[in-house]
Amino acid sequence: MSYDLSTNYFEIFALPRSYSVDRAMLDERYRKLQQTVHPDRFATATDQERRISMQQTALINEAYETLKDPVLRGRYLLELDGHVFEDNRSMTGDPAFLMEQIELREALAEVRGGPSPLEALGRQLELITSRFSALDDELSSWFGQPDRSFPDVAVGIIHKMRFYRRLEQEALELEFDLEDQTGLV
Repeated sequence: MSYDLSTNYFEIFALPRSYSVDRAMLDERYRKLQQTVHPDRFATATDQERRISMQQTALINEAYETLKDPVLRGRYLLELDGHVFEDNRSMTGDPAFLMEQIELREALAEVRGGPSPLEALGRQLELITSRFSALDDELSSWFGQPDRSFPDVAVGIIHKMRFYRRLEQEALELEFDLEDQTGLV
């Protein structure tokens, strides 16, 4: 089984080009593809066959990581439609979201000094997860529309999702630090 490096990730896994992905099917097809092209199967093959196997494995891994992640998948779909992302673009066009970012970061910073930091952090993580999930639903709805003539809407959602993803990572790192300090790890 050989894939051109320009092959659409959805085609690699024989999935419809859609924001909604059947995760169980994606996982199953990923395992089957890895069994087929994994470099271990080509240990006694020629140098060229081993190199091709490694390229195929890298392509399949990249495609899998992209399709399983809602942020990367949304971005990828927009790129397939010709949208070019400006990764350094700020969200300054949405003052309400900017204020929300400030408030969430302040709340996260205050967790450590509170009376029950792990409980407060748990509440923050629930809030972050809830807001990320709501944006995921919003992006799914946008991709489900027959007329998607305003990709900036989806781009804005993706940027917000990326913020929540980073904030979640910071919260998880803080949780690890707090647990380490209290001896829970």
